[in-house]
Amino acid sequence: MASPIPDPQPDPHPQPDPHPQPDSHPHPHSRQPTDPPGPRRTGAAPPPDRAGRVEAHGIDHIPEAERHGRARELFAVWAAANVNYLNLVVGGALILMGLSLGQAIAVIVVGNLFWAPVGLLAVSGPASGTPSEVIVRAMFGIRGNRVNIAINGWLICICYIALNLAAAAIAAFSLVERAGVAANTGVKIAVVVLIAVLTLAISVYGHATIVKLYLPITVVLTAAFAVVAYGVLGHADFGHEPAEPLTGGTLWAALAGGVTLIAAGPLSYTNSADFSRYLPRSASPRAVAGWTALGGFLPGVAVTSLGALAATAVDMTDPQTGLEAVLPAWFVPVFLLALVLGSIAVNAMTAYSSGLALQAVGVRIRRSLSVIVDGVLAVAVTLYALLVSNFLDTVSNLLQLTVVLLGPGLAVYATDILLRRCRYDGLALTDETPGSPFWYTAGVNWAGALAVTAGTAAAALCANTTLYTGPLAHALGGVDLSLPVGITVAAILYGIPMRRATRGRGAAPGA
Repeated sequence: MASPIPDPQPDPHPQPDPHPQPDSHPHPHSRQPTDPPGPRRTGAAPPPDRAGRVEAHGIDHIPEAERHGRARELFAVWAAANVNYLNLVVGGALILMGLSLGQAIAVIVVGNLFWAPVGLLAVSGPASGTPSEVIVRAMFGIRGNRVNIAINGWLICICYIALNLAAAAIAAFSLVERAGVAANTGVKIAVVVLIAVLTLAISVYGHATIVKLYLPITVVLTAAFAVVAYGVLGHADFGHEPAEPLTGGTLWAALAGGVTLIAAGPLSYTNSADFSRYLPRSASPRAVAGWTALGGFLPGVAVTSLGALAATAVDMTDPQTGLEAVLPAWFVPVFLLALVLGSIAVNAMTAYSSGLALQAVGVRIRRSLSVIVDGVLAVAVTLYALLVSNFLDTVSNLLQLTVVLLGPGLAVYATDILLRRCRYDGLALTDETPGSPFWYTAGVNWAGALAVTAGTAAAALCANTTLYTGPLAHALGGVDLSLPVGITVAAILYGIPMRRATRGRGAAPGA
């Protein structure tokens, strides 16, 4: 692109502008935003975002001229990630906790309501043209956000990739054995690597490929789970009550724990702007929030409820084996393939965001390469867990505590959106220099840092997991209030000091 200040005479040997202006609104500061290595650093226009072409953009700002798509496309993206095996397992776990079917369904609906704030966060994508990992610089500062993303973004993504990869691999091992091949160590390694390659290929190609593929993936998974539903509904006990119904404090502890368990799913997607940032700024905020939330809520409720219904008929302590008992024999291989496909769909999104998170932490690497780096690391963790130790169980247990971290983080993000009325200057957010409006104090916004720290500490006092029980949860007889307490404390402590500070700060030009 040409320099914003034209030369008086034509230059016979023009050079690429080292600081191109991607849109018509110049940054108000003298310093220019710094982008990660890629086409934008050289002044060359990146290729369009198209399915089947490796996405050129990373955490840099998406100019309005390159925006495309419609908000309704978000529904299939989120639905494909939620018509999955994990939701079946979680639904079965609610019955195993001692809840009646009616209580389990109520918990499932309440827990999935947390898709509403995930939809709210997605609105910040079109407003800024940047991913969530960059937008939250407004809350934590340039340097403070690197620490925040390293823990709440990148590290948690790697753990989830490993868990989902292991779940897909276990289903694939069963397929291999049904084909008459012994699932020895070499075969298991090959299976894990193959699934990882398929997953990372989608992540590397990126946004447009995900949008293009996830509608047919949603249709295929919905059809497969419809057959599962037919088998389950024919055997389910719709009047299921536990042999020893829970009462009093024990019941409240199970209900609160169940809501936290269900809410952990949507709370793990505080990066929803990653998949909406290519939409035009003019995209309806209600449509963006609505299609995102519905894409998670509807399949979340349906599939998790199916898991609860299955638990009234089969033993869901071993879900894969239990469900096979109520499925037609011919459909079992199809069911296993659907489990693998569903895990790939959710993992491709997670790996995509992990690549953006690695860039946001400060690693100067292209997005496509950052995805591969994270994928290789996750494969190593998965192989170690499956072949060497029970490390995966440890990781799974640790992830029960993620609500303690993710709840306050979501609260701060959502509060900031409301305070700023979702007015974000994408160019200002990509400026990592001390002249940035989001540098705050030495690169840290202490309002955000202290709010998340206090919210996490308060949530930890109220948490009740297999690894840890907080003193307040213990005093309440095991009732886990970590989710509402962490969110409330973080929102209040961030909202009060930032109410005036956000007026005009980082608002889009002309807003």
